[in-house]
Amino acid sequence: MRLDDFDPNIDVGDQRGRGGGMGFGGGGGGGGMLLGLLPFVFSRFGCGGVAVLLAVFVFFGGGLSLLGSGEGGQGAGGGGFAPSGQIAGPATGAGATSAACSVDDESKAICNAFSSANKTWTALFQQSGREYTAPMLQFYDGNGQSGCGAAQAAMGPFYCPSDNGIYIDTSFFKELATRFGAQGDFAQNYVIAHEFGHHIQNLLGDSERVQRAQARASRAEGNALSVRLELQADCYAGVWGAVNKARMDPGDVEEGLTAAKAIGDDTLQREAQGRVVPDSFTHGSSADRMKWLNHGLETGDPAQCDTFSSGI
Repeated sequence: MRLDDFDPNIDVGDQRGRGGGMGFGGGGGGGGMLLGLLPFVFSRFGCGGVAVLLAVFVFFGGGLSLLGSGEGGQGAGGGGFAPSGQIAGPATGAGATSAACSVDDESKAICNAFSSANKTWTALFQQSGREYTAPMLQFYDGNGQSGCGAAQAAMGPFYCPSDNGIYIDTSFFKELATRFGAQGDFAQNYVIAHEFGHHIQNLLGDSERVQRAQARASRAEGNALSVRLELQADCYAGVWGAVNKARMDPGDVEEGLTAAKAIGDDTLQREAQGRVVPDSFTHGSSADRMKWLNHGLETGDPAQCDTFSSGI
């Protein structure tokens, strides 16, 4: 995908190189991350043997992640919440932004995709007469901080509604390509566009509505609501791709669909625990994630991404 014109005025911060790390596979990120990530993902917000449902973490102070969580179990704690005033703020000014985006080719590619998504949704909101607020982009590795608490390498990319931040650990994309075979620039762009989709949900109030519904729901019902929210973010990612179809290269759609398939709940559960538990899905099956990404790509219309009214 031809994205080589990121806006130097985008809001970008960089927490990389601050030390720390989770220690999976010998490092806080990079090679081996998913070797520790898969079992961690499915129970990452458990503490003291008590499983904490991802959806609860998401809407009561946590971030929305691209990856699903499965059946409860033992796991590493989700991390404490960042005290007020201790959140690393974004870099300011075109020079600071350019520095963060120019660390390496991957950083620049992420900034390009982020800028493209920002331009796309700015225009779509203007067309619909809605007020738009841009998110910020935060690079991190090892241990960082977000408005939703700790930003740790094993969490992968996530969106924090508390500070409107999209948090990216670039090592995730290496694992996505090498372990799950989701290679190519559009696979990476899909991840970023999905997290951008969570920002759109936050602006439109969908996240808050799901939060209220989950507070009254059973665990299985809450999971089902989380799935619909995640599939809508996948559809929004597809809408971004459709609006920018002129910039797409042959094979880009297939790259995105391969990534969506790789991170379906059933695929991740089968890899991590050898069995699939549909009631524990929080992000949707591989088939459903592919379906809704493709639906957005085909329609290019955010109004067609109503996963809450549609059958899945």
